[in-house]
Amino acid sequence: MAMTGKQLFTTLDADGTLTVALEDVTVADPTGNQVLVKMEAAPINPSDLAILVGGADMETADYSPGKFVAKMPEPINAASRARHGLKLPAGNEGAGTVIAAGDSAAAQALVGQRVSCVPGNAYSQYCLADAAMCLPLGDHTAEEGASAFVNPMTALGFVENAKADGQKAILHTVGASNLGQMLTRICKEDGIDLVNIVRKGEQADLLRGIGAEHVVDSSRDDFVERLTDAIRDTGAFYGFDPVGGGKLVDTAFKAMERVAVGQMGDYSRYGSNQPKRMFIYGRLDTGPTILTPGYGFGWTLSGWLLFPFLQSIGQETMGRMRQRVHDSLTTTFASQYKTRVTLEQMLTREAVLDYRQMRTGEKYLVTPWA
Repeated sequence: MAMTGKQLFTTLDADGTLTVALEDVTVADPTGNQVLVKMEAAPINPSDLAILVGGADMETADYSPGKFVAKMPEPINAASRARHGLKLPAGNEGAGTVIAAGDSAAAQALVGQRVSCVPGNAYSQYCLADAAMCLPLGDHTAEEGASAFVNPMTALGFVENAKADGQKAILHTVGASNLGQMLTRICKEDGIDLVNIVRKGEQADLLRGIGAEHVVDSSRDDFVERLTDAIRDTGAFYGFDPVGGGKLVDTAFKAMERVAVGQMGDYSRYGSNQPKRMFIYGRLDTGPTILTPGYGFGWTLSGWLLFPFLQSIGQETMGRMRQRVHDSLTTTFASQYKTRVTLEQMLTREAVLDYRQMRTGEKYLVTPWA
């Protein structure tokens, strides 16, 4: 039997009008390997905010029950023309209970179970999801399993990527984030050195409290010197950055080169030949990524996204990663939430202006039925 429930959609028109609203939607019966999930919890991750609010002016937006309408600045609107006129769902991941399934054995086996899933429209009361992408939660609650995919698999992906490239140390530019805390625990468990960059002293204390050894505070006057020392101590010429805009990647490359040049026996006008690599995996700062001369020619900057990475590693490796998440869901991969909101509440002015700031330790959890 098809189910009807509320679902959130986001639409950007050609004139820069962004409309995010709830609608009543009838969800088709699951077929094949699909399962129908009654959603119980879904986090608002930074990756969700790009489609929810992007760079829209949320201060002057028009808020009404179950809806807001905002204007997108022209430069951002022009760069988003591919989505003009498209009514898009939102919410990468969440958790809930499987209430119906297609006829495949894998789908049928999940009926009645609570699962985490990645439907792409998790801000809904009902979702269709692929059984192969569902993780049975067993005795774990929906809240415990709501963030069981994006951040855990991304953090594990960084370590898998580093190991595949023969690296024994990683640099992470937003160390105190929810993902950064997971990465700290993973690296400690796997014997990988990790250099964490944070923005303030409280964040440094937080990471040291969970076992981080190399934490560098960017607000300190001696930030660059401390970063250089940490890279020298660990050999972290390989890093991940979710900020994107600004000069943080540039600063990391310069510190890496400073260490590399100090280890050279002979002078070279081209700089060191030490390979230095940074991956941008987010756009917390939507401004330009600024690179300057100062790190020779032995550097690489590229993008990193979770789903293309997972497609590249095969089912066996992905299955091993997912099992590890399940086994340590309330320890290594635990997520904390500032507050819980309903679908209607997540579209209020108070909530939007708060969660769009993406402050460390202040993630929102959406509970579609409460």
